[in-house]
Amino acid sequence: MHVESRHLSVYIDRPVAEVYAFASNPANLPRWAPGLGSSVVREQQHWFVETPEGRVRVTFAPENGHGVLDHEVVTPSGDTVYVPLRAVAAGDGCEVVFTLRRAPGMTDAEFERTPRWSPATLPSSRRSSRAPPHNVHDRDAGPDLQFWVMRDP
Repeated sequence: MHVESRHLSVYIDRPVAEVYAFASNPANLPRWAPGLGSSVVREQQHWFVETPEGRVRVTFAPENGHGVLDHEVVTPSGDTVYVPLRAVAAGDGCEVVFTLRRAPGMTDAEFERTPRWSPATLPSSRRSSRAPPHNVHDRDAGPDLQFWVMRDP
């Protein structure tokens, strides 16, 4: 079975280890992926996110030194969505690569609609409307990361 995919990437001018450490912590999901949900809670060994569609369970890949941020989202209906995500070293910064998979039943128009990257900032970092999302160079933002997330247009 062939799965159609599109790879979206963004450069982040922060060390890959710093981006990985932040993004791999499920408690930080609302700060770098605000479109997923706003409330994260841990119950025993599972993480849950409150979304507009209901409560979902999110499970990240085990901690690793390769920047693998893959995660599974179990929807309120019980469907499991696999989300491939990587942080890859690129010079002094890193590239974050998200694989968008065509969902079953998705029309050509829905899949071809290009998702856009838009800024979501972490506490005390600056949002820069001048910086294009594919080229973030803001070393003056302080110790906090500036992370870019994908949202529907």
